[in-house]
Amino acid sequence: MNSEIHSWRTAVMQYIRREAQPVDKYGHQPRLYALARQIGAGLSYDDDVVFAAAWMHDLGVFIGHRPDDPAELKTWDNVIYAIERTPELLLQFGFPPGKVPEVIEAIRTHQPHRDPQSIEATVLRNADILEQLGAMGILRAVSKVGRDTRYPTFSAVLPVLETALSTLPALLRLPSAKELAESRIEVLERFLASVKVEANGQLN
Repeated sequence: MNSEIHSWRTAVMQYIRREAQPVDKYGHQPRLYALARQIGAGLSYDDDVVFAAAWMHDLGVFIGHRPDDPAELKTWDNVIYAIERTPELLLQFGFPPGKVPEVIEAIRTHQPHRDPQSIEATVLRNADILEQLGAMGILRAVSKVGRDTRYPTFSAVLPVLETALSTLPALLRLPSAKELAESRIEVLERFLASVKVEANGQLN
């Protein structure tokens, strides 16, 4: 990796490390990029685009970027925010200008219900789906209980995991992602089954 690439990548990582608030919002980005590299192994894609999109895609979920007002937060579109802010930030960091549109498209289509057209966007979306399964998917969901107004109790967040298990695996497109998903699906299945047994109908 030449010094120019190292410089803008370092700037991106430092920026997200600083802006990711609350602090548990940091961690998804490096994991997502690592997953994308696993999924993309052997494929021909632009790693600069995937790196930038993986690190910048959730900018709009951070405190200080998302609205403080609960009413505004209910209708907040963090993807639109990330799309609007990312170009100027990447250019400040020294990212190649000609690749910015590809990054924006990858961010725009990274969610499970989207239909990515480029290989970079497809790799990113598959990686993001994997992050919603398995042990990491459980941790990320349960950590919201009591601090996200949508999930005041464990009972409120359980449907999120159940929906992830029933819908997300079928949305994976790449064979490598499907293979990586197998163990994560098993972990999530066992967790949900155990919750049902151990809670004995008394989950709050």
